Amino acid sequence: MDVLKVENITKAYANHIALNDVSLSVPKGSIYGLLGPNGAGKTTLIRIVNQITGPDSGKVFFNGEPLSPKHVSRIGYLPEERGLYKKMKVGEQALYLAQLKGMSKKDANEKLKEWFKRFEIEGWWDKKVEELSKGMAQKVQFITTVMHEPEFIILDEPFSGFDPINANLIKGEIKRLSENGTTIMLSTHNMGSVEEICSHIGLIHNSVKMLEGSIGTVRDAYKEGVYDLQFQGDMISITNAMWTNFELIDHWKRDGSQIARIKLLNKSTVNDLLAVAIAVIKVEAVNEVIPSMNDIFIKVVENKSDSHE
Repeated sequence: MDVLKVENITKAYANHIALNDVSLSVPKGSIYGLLGPNGAGKTTLIRIVNQITGPDSGKVFFNGEPLSPKHVSRIGYLPEERGLYKKMKVGEQALYLAQLKGMSKKDANEKLKEWFKRFEIEGWWDKKVEELSKGMAQKVQFITTVMHEPEFIILDEPFSGFDPINANLIKGEIKRLSENGTTIMLSTHNMGSVEEICSHIGLIHNSVKMLEGSIGTVRDAYKEGVYDLQFQGDMISITNAMWTNFELIDHWKRDGSQIARIKLLNKSTVNDLLAVAIAVIKVEAVNEVIPSMNDIFIKVVENKSDSHE
């Protein structure tokens, strides 16, 4: 079942079309990467889901029901533009925000103490927000976003401004929340984070959805029959043996072995490649080259640009 379903959403501002007939489905329990460059339309879509603004046309469903104000409390939202009251104490502000989200003061206090301990920030409780670094303030805001245990959490560029250690801390918490049944939408242009933690992706570019699906399905769809052949032997021998059914893309040495990156042509298979290779060299390993999300992103965007020329 889909927690969030967006159907044919269009939104325009003056002469700018922010979203053009966009449809997306976010499966329950997934970590869904909403991808795209700045200005693609990601933030507009998030604002519509959070009911900050409305679409010009199209529909949004939450757990199969038309999205309505009653769903607000079931959605957690960490905006890219962080907003904490600088003069308030950290603990006081976190308690206030928790109560705004329907938690009792007692429950909020217990939950916050638990989160502060997990993030090793117990000593910040009585500090003013203005005393915190940007990264520290983001930790606090992440906690206030998730502490009321919403079933669907939207994180807009959650790793922005974090050092690698704290970025890993947040990634770990995202994975833990997902394992406990929370559905998470992660809006980012950081493809490395997507590879690491997302189960599904949707790619928006120039207000249009370009691509959607599970990470595995998407990567399989963009494989190009390219393999890295690790071997001992003469590079010229393998080059001569390949003839017309294979294309040598690259070649390098690693740890005493030779590596040839080879593309299969004319419907040839990896078994065909091995049969040719074994006759002239000692094969040590063969690995399929799976495109990264960054490779796929570039390919999709370039193909779209070429189709408009």
